[in-house]
Amino acid sequence: MCGICGQFNFADHAPVQRRNIEKMAKSIAHRGPDDEGYYISGSVGLGFRRLSIIDLEGGHQPMSDAEGSVWVVFNGEIYNFPELKRELEGFGHVFRTSCDTEVIVHGYKQWGTEVLNRLNGMFGLAIWDTRNKRLILARDPFGIKLIYYKIDAGRVYFGSEIRAVTAATNGSTDVDPVSFNLFLRYRYTPSPYTVFKGVRKLAPGTMMTFENGTSSLRRWYNYKPVPFSPIKSPAQAQEELIELYKQSVKRHLLSDVPVGLLLSGGVDSGLLLALMNQYGKSWRTYTVGYGPSFADDELTDAQETAAMFSSQHTSVRLDRKTFEAALPKIVSCLEEPIAASSIVPMYFVCQRARQDVKVALMGQGPDELFGGYWRHLGVRYGGLWGGSPSWLRTPITSVINALPRNETLKRGTYSLAIPERLKRYQNVLSLLPGIKVDGLFNDGVLGPYTGDKILGCWQDLAGLMGGTDELGGFQFLELRSTLPDELLMYADKLSMAHGLEVRVPFLDKEIVQYAERLPANFKVRNGSRKWLHRQVCDSLLPSTILKRKKRGFGVNVVDDWFRSALDSKMADTLLDSSSKIYQFLRPTAVREVLKEHSSGQQDNHKILFSLVVFEEWLRAHEEPVPALT
Repeated sequence: MCGICGQFNFADHAPVQRRNIEKMAKSIAHRGPDDEGYYISGSVGLGFRRLSIIDLEGGHQPMSDAEGSVWVVFNGEIYNFPELKRELEGFGHVFRTSCDTEVIVHGYKQWGTEVLNRLNGMFGLAIWDTRNKRLILARDPFGIKLIYYKIDAGRVYFGSEIRAVTAATNGSTDVDPVSFNLFLRYRYTPSPYTVFKGVRKLAPGTMMTFENGTSSLRRWYNYKPVPFSPIKSPAQAQEELIELYKQSVKRHLLSDVPVGLLLSGGVDSGLLLALMNQYGKSWRTYTVGYGPSFADDELTDAQETAAMFSSQHTSVRLDRKTFEAALPKIVSCLEEPIAASSIVPMYFVCQRARQDVKVALMGQGPDELFGGYWRHLGVRYGGLWGGSPSWLRTPITSVINALPRNETLKRGTYSLAIPERLKRYQNVLSLLPGIKVDGLFNDGVLGPYTGDKILGCWQDLAGLMGGTDELGGFQFLELRSTLPDELLMYADKLSMAHGLEVRVPFLDKEIVQYAERLPANFKVRNGSRKWLHRQVCDSLLPSTILKRKKRGFGVNVVDDWFRSALDSKMADTLLDSSSKIYQFLRPTAVREVLKEHSSGQQDNHKILFSLVVFEEWLRAHEEPVPALT
């Protein structure tokens, strides 16, 4: 685990200056406090900051083969590297370390870019092929790790964070209005967009190649789910999923340093702890709470889970004063705006865990894989609505549209009747109808069909979804768009702000590919969400854990603080014509949305909340994105 950065002058071939690469690496020193390294040769420069996890003595990067023909800088972990190493040794490759990075070096020599499909892990990496003068940038299948880049006048600058790119390009951080529009629609900025003009991020499962003065972008991860035939029986699927979970957790525990667990009071992280106990005991666990005066506090639940499985448990208690004082720094860590209160507990639980461990597992993934959100119920049963006759839909839709507020329900009934699959999913995910979001912007700020640019982000996925049912297709997009570009993005930034590596065993490639072959009724059944996953939980967890309310680090508590802090600023911010958002937006249009909300006509809280978040972010980023200290 580390931070990587680099520069390649692929068109003009001018020499790269070492001081420039050092400047980039320094900006992400928090990601790798244990070591640094550089490779500078003519028109290419690679930088590296290391958090030592595996092969503490031999894992220095940039890493090459003995001839220096292939160089790699790599952020992440390859969990199947022991198996790959044995396979490559069978082909005659000689390894000099016990580090997972070296399998990428020799794997590229053996298989070329096809090595990416053989890796099971999380990664943002760069490969420099000296013989072909070729640079390859790649991001893992589900976007657990990031690669940002900027192409300018035949030169590419890249890094694990935006600050590395801006450090090399004199800190230009002008806001991209297109990305602002996408953020207001979806509450995240879909890859390849970022909120900064000219700065892009690789989409999950894609790669960029630079050679012969040109650049090209393509999807390397082209997994196409094919439904199981014959269909698995529930008992068989449960047994197979348990085995996949066990093997994934075993792989994710591979480390030469202590490993812990971010433990909520719920079933997903509780299941991880139960599985971890099959490979060790007395694990360190960490949770965030707010005190017994809060109804949704889960300190007690997490402590009970820890006691059941004999972990060394630490509770982090967060109060409102600490939350408000830390919020500006948390925004800075994220680099891009996120309208989610869960960033706050994530920051503090990672901060505390890093005092004891360098690696922590977390339970992200089952909601997306097995249908854990309310929207999954709508998508699962929406086909019945979309397929019903218009004489039945029309009067019901009219009644729903006449209801005050209930914006989510209104959007859902409209979305499910859209015939085009990707546009249907787009509307399910959008906070408001696109025409309403576009109407907030000043004339001339946006081009035509700006909000529909997310369809372009998804276009190369469309052909891979042919074998999925309605829910499966929606989840296929979530796993490659909303999850990596929102939840996993801030998990990476906030954990690495403290030099902590967070791993997500439920997003192991074998688990994801198995889940994507299952039919919808193994995920949402009789109105019950995460059905198959909960069958596994039933077999491994006590009933006291299974019956608990879903809370997820008690975010309902901090959500109230978050909203209260911004709600108190909402009217002042949105009614103040000097607010920075009005560089892009029409004050009258924004005030109309606020008026609808205040009168009770519509529930516009999500879009208003996102506007205030963006205003706070703009104020925090008047200067170039700083290095963390």
